[in-house]
Amino acid sequence: MTTPIALTIAGSDSSGGAGIQADLKTFAALGVYGASVITALTAQNTTGVSGIHQVPAEFVTAQIDAVFSDLDVGAVKIGMVAHPPVIDAIVAGLARWSPKHVVLDPVMVATSGDRLLAAEAIEALRSKLIPCAALITPNVPEAAALLDEPVAASEAAIESQGRRLLAMGCRAVLIKGGHGQGAESIDYLIDANGTVALAAPRIVTQNTHGTGCSLSSAIAAGLAKGEGLETAIRNAKAWISAAIAAADRFSVGHGHGPVHHFHRFY
Repeated sequence: MTTPIALTIAGSDSSGGAGIQADLKTFAALGVYGASVITALTAQNTTGVSGIHQVPAEFVTAQIDAVFSDLDVGAVKIGMVAHPPVIDAIVAGLARWSPKHVVLDPVMVATSGDRLLAAEAIEALRSKLIPCAALITPNVPEAAALLDEPVAASEAAIESQGRRLLAMGCRAVLIKGGHGQGAESIDYLIDANGTVALAAPRIVTQNTHGTGCSLSSAIAAGLAKGEGLETAIRNAKAWISAAIAAADRFSVGHGHGPVHHFHRFY
């Protein structure tokens, strides 16, 4: 029996709710073995980010090569990549090892509002990393920031921005609607075949720390298990919705608490 393996390339969250920690919890919750390449250490908790320590690009390279030279990685999730040299190291690593599936979550701002991506890294993200991805998963504000445009206020505007992101070279775009209003949270999957609207009930909770990280890693977990892209996205969305719905079972921190990754188990 082969073991499905997913790799997360992202920043660490010292409070355990987002980043590498959220990704590994997600992989484990969904029956996938998780490996990690850490791009940055953050000092953060549920109320905000108080410090970021960059991992040198050559050590990011060393981690990538150590994992791929030994493990049969089925899918890669990429999260926080804050500086151009690290982006270059990741792009070179992906070219060397050619993983089948790459999911890129362009993490630009934390749930707390703290900026996680240096301005000079945005262009490297656009021109170098996005073309490597099978799927990118920006939320509505991140999609606008990647395009240097105003935040989309309508379904037509979201789809239009998705098409322009697609033109940057990725194979599919999932624009997440969690920042919107209304009874439903609607995500839009945009690829060469068209647009699919994926709706879920909007859940009222302040415990949403790590939601984007966890959704993108859940999609990567599905791809590592052999699911098709749309199936992986639908399953991941159902799982994250349940994890958000169960978040208030936790009492963690004084700000935006984590989602409940293991809601199926306890």
